[in-house]
Amino acid sequence: MKSYWGRVMRLVAVTMAIVLCINWGSAGTTVKATEETKKALREAKDKLNETKGQLSETQDQLDDKKEDISNLHQEKSVLENKLDDLNSQLTEVSNNLSDLENQIDAKTDEINTTQAELEAAISTKDAQYAAMKKRVQFIYEKESFMLMDMLTDVGSFADFLNHSSYVASLSSYDRKMLDQYKQTCAQIDEKEKTLQSEKTELDQCKVEVEAEQSRVSGLVSKTSGSISEYKKNISTAEEEAKNIESKAKEYENQVAEQNADVKALEAKLAEEIRLSKLAAKSKWRNISDVQFAEGDRYLLANLIYCEAGGEPYEGKVAVGAVVINRVLSSVYPDTVVGVIYQNAQFSPVGSGRLALALANGDANEACYLAADAAMSGATNVGNCVYFRTPIPGLTGINIGGHVFY
Repeated sequence: MKSYWGRVMRLVAVTMAIVLCINWGSAGTTVKATEETKKALREAKDKLNETKGQLSETQDQLDDKKEDISNLHQEKSVLENKLDDLNSQLTEVSNNLSDLENQIDAKTDEINTTQAELEAAISTKDAQYAAMKKRVQFIYEKESFMLMDMLTDVGSFADFLNHSSYVASLSSYDRKMLDQYKQTCAQIDEKEKTLQSEKTELDQCKVEVEAEQSRVSGLVSKTSGSISEYKKNISTAEEEAKNIESKAKEYENQVAEQNADVKALEAKLAEEIRLSKLAAKSKWRNISDVQFAEGDRYLLANLIYCEAGGEPYEGKVAVGAVVINRVLSSVYPDTVVGVIYQNAQFSPVGSGRLALALANGDANEACYLAADAAMSGATNVGNCVYFRTPIPGLTGINIGGHVFY
């Protein structure tokens, strides 16, 4: 009897030790998971702050670029006003040049007319001079004959005096007309010189105006080129601003996504803390207390296939062990079906991959062997109840492409 009770007490002691170990392991695993989540949350917040800083810096760059664009537009506007003024100057200079050319043409016509008048006057003067010479020559050559003729023809001395006075008057008139023609020629010649001088001045003015026109045209061309360059710079700056704005939008999207990640991690942390507290107060069942239902093996093997089909056998066993650990923990459902189909726990369930694998019977022999091992209580990840692909800051038991924690 004593031996029986001794065996009972030893069995109770062993059981309590196992329960304590299981509870400690569960609490330790959950706490570890919570610490990892805290670490991931801190890193997510740091990353969020970093992205916010990048967003702020990018927005500053965008503001600077917009200010540059505004300055370029102002400078272009100044140049355009200058170009308008230069075009007005060029128009005025061109009009002045046209007026000068018209004046030069008129002056040239006037000179030509004056030259024609001078030639006519000279011709008249020369003709008058020639006629006068002939009359004088005739008088001198025929002087004796004319005197005798005059003496014989006149009836009286008075007539003789009248004839003599006529000859003298004729000579005086010739002389007077010759002087007038000479004076006219001199006046016309002076007028021509004046006109030529005025034309020379006009020609000089034309040269100066043409130089001014060339200068203003050069400024117009240079200013137009500068405006074109500013337009090009504005276009480039606007394209850069567009790229910066696009980059800022990307950062804004990243901030939104990272805010969502932080909130998700905060929610996950809160849930894990809740589970940690529950696990610390709960007990774990022994594998021998679990009554597996028909189909659990098929379900677990196909989940292992979906989660670790490409992993080594140890990775398959580890995934199966996580499911069974949750079955054993009072924090999670106490059946394989309840654990696997618990809301938002295993991604193949939500994506439909598990349903497809179950329909096709995709699980291979290795998956079934891993399921059998896990359902028999074998575990190579201790009491871990979580696994995922590795992320920065997350530590645990690494097997294949998963970290178990």
